[in-house]
Amino acid sequence: MDEIKLAKVENVRMIDRYNTKNPTVGTLYLTATHLIFVEPDSNKETWILHMHVASIEKLPLSTTGSPLLIRCKTFLSVTFVIPKDSECHDVYTSLLKLFQPVSINKLYCFNYQPNKDDFPKNAGWDYFKLEAEFKHMLVPNEAWTLCSMNEKYELCDTYPRQIYVPKEATTLMLISSSRFRSKGRLPALTYLHNNKASICRCSQPLSGFSARCLEDEQMLEAIRKTNSNTDYMYVVDTRPRINAMANRAAGKGYENEAFYENIKFHFLGIENIHVQRASLQKVLEACEQKSPTMSAFINALESSGWLKHIRSILDTSSFIANAVDKGVSVVVHCSDGWDRTAQVCSLAQLMLNPYYRTIKGFQALIEKDWLAFGHKFSERCGHIQTDAREVSPIFTQFLDCTWQLMSQRSEAFEFNERFLLILHDHVHSCQFGTFVGNCEKDRLDLKLAERTFSLWGFMANHLNEYINPLYKPNVDEAIKANLAPQCIKFWRGMYSRFESGIHPREPLGDLLLDSKEHCNSLEDHVQHLTKRIASFKNYISKSAKKLQDATSAPSKVSKELSSNEINDNKYNYDKKLSELSAADDDHPLKASNMSFASLSLSAEQSSPPQALPEEINSVAVDWKPMRNVTTCSCSTPFDQFSKKTHCWRCGDIFCERCIDKNVALPGHDSGKPVPVCRGCFRQMQKQSP
Repeated sequence: MDEIKLAKVENVRMIDRYNTKNPTVGTLYLTATHLIFVEPDSNKETWILHMHVASIEKLPLSTTGSPLLIRCKTFLSVTFVIPKDSECHDVYTSLLKLFQPVSINKLYCFNYQPNKDDFPKNAGWDYFKLEAEFKHMLVPNEAWTLCSMNEKYELCDTYPRQIYVPKEATTLMLISSSRFRSKGRLPALTYLHNNKASICRCSQPLSGFSARCLEDEQMLEAIRKTNSNTDYMYVVDTRPRINAMANRAAGKGYENEAFYENIKFHFLGIENIHVQRASLQKVLEACEQKSPTMSAFINALESSGWLKHIRSILDTSSFIANAVDKGVSVVVHCSDGWDRTAQVCSLAQLMLNPYYRTIKGFQALIEKDWLAFGHKFSERCGHIQTDAREVSPIFTQFLDCTWQLMSQRSEAFEFNERFLLILHDHVHSCQFGTFVGNCEKDRLDLKLAERTFSLWGFMANHLNEYINPLYKPNVDEAIKANLAPQCIKFWRGMYSRFESGIHPREPLGDLLLDSKEHCNSLEDHVQHLTKRIASFKNYISKSAKKLQDATSAPSKVSKELSSNEINDNKYNYDKKLSELSAADDDHPLKASNMSFASLSLSAEQSSPPQALPEEINSVAVDWKPMRNVTTCSCSTPFDQFSKKTHCWRCGDIFCERCIDKNVALPGHDSGKPVPVCRGCFRQMQKQSP
């Protein structure tokens, strides 16, 4: 590629801020998609995807070389000291062109090709349909209907084609309300609870100081009437009051309670994208202190205001969830209705409905409230060169709030922390087309479903890695966030995940999940062996009875012989074989390779007895303990964020690259595909007929 001026640099030092006296020396490789640092002594590789790079900074020359500081959107911060300044400059200029393309068509997803056996290109694109998600809520119904006016995105180009509105809403009401709302984002249904209370979302009205729109007022009244539980509803403005009032000077603003009947208006004070971006920057500065003391870190974290913002988002979401739970409908907006509105609407649903706390439900929630309703992922994540002021960690905050809820009610969530981290990283990676673009219309115009792979298809192949072992599916209830200050935590697993020495060697969740998988494997194996034993016992019982009936005779000799036959299994076995061999060719029990066990198995269509040793040996009874394993067999070292995975066939531990196959084991009764290492996979391929 023209962008790569220098593909390989040797004798590069990688500086770990915890170990500045003994930096790692290795080779730096620059490819079309990654920056790779290889340590020859330990064989450890550090891979940095270009799309994950947030900023590159050339530091002043030092006596050992030219330092290059790279900060990533995954919160990795690394410094490479390159011996020659000219080489450092070449790497620097190459990365500047690679990490943020000018055109959206230059993104990684349009060139990414997984291994051909991993998953097909269309996998995941058809997992979620907006109509199906609303059918879960029994919509359309007598109060809500599908509006066809946005089929060609004429009503609002940042909304989905299918929007659901009150049945009472007329065409004039919909058009006028759309014109009266910022960016045309009129009030539309996003969630209907089982008590008829709803959550609708929109953008701020273009009210200024005195403007009004009768049709918009009628639209909100129509929404209120869909719920017969109460004679009022809430309108929640997620902004601080002062921000909303400032917007009035620009001809925007908020609803005037004097014009809108039967509404209760609430400001709930979540700061804008610029404040959130600056706050996260201060969090990173707190995490990057060279020798942080307790007070220095706590003070830096407090001055960032990050936890205060997280609590504010949870507080607003809790207000909405509590209102809906009590049977009161809520209309939610911020400025344009695609940032703070997406956060609080999705979190409120997460609190209200256990379906959204499952893996599939959480993905559906993202598809509906973030992708379909037009959160500007490409701008907020800085996928391409754009206005830096548009970049903001809105989706990161949503994942953080979800993690806060998981920490408080772990048994209520099917997924674990790793699931959230994978989502966060791939929203920024652009490896998959799922989060590329700023709205549904963008994604259709780019033909992403035809040209790129889906993140959901990839994740479907790794579901066992995302399971929370503490999950209780029967927790069928709304959950509430504890908003006490001491309950809002700093998410070390996200913002400090690459810091060595501050994480446990194995996360507790991984150990629990590993134990659960081992137990599942053994139980499956026991069930299979129990059935095989029952099959043999059944045959022995039937065979003995038939022999007894066939050899019963009045003579004493015959009786004695019959008694001996019943008690002498070997004699019975040999005699039965001789009888069968003398029988007609069409005898139902006669076979070319007749054996004692196969007689019983043929009726039950089980595997032949010679397969029994293979079945027993195909399942590892003992799994290697995780604790003392520091490297994979491929020499890749394990660190605090790399997952150790057991092969279910041999019981050894491997990295994710070495255990990329899933097959059904002969010794398992369920026949479900399970993870096996490449060596075991090759052996099984040789053994299979």
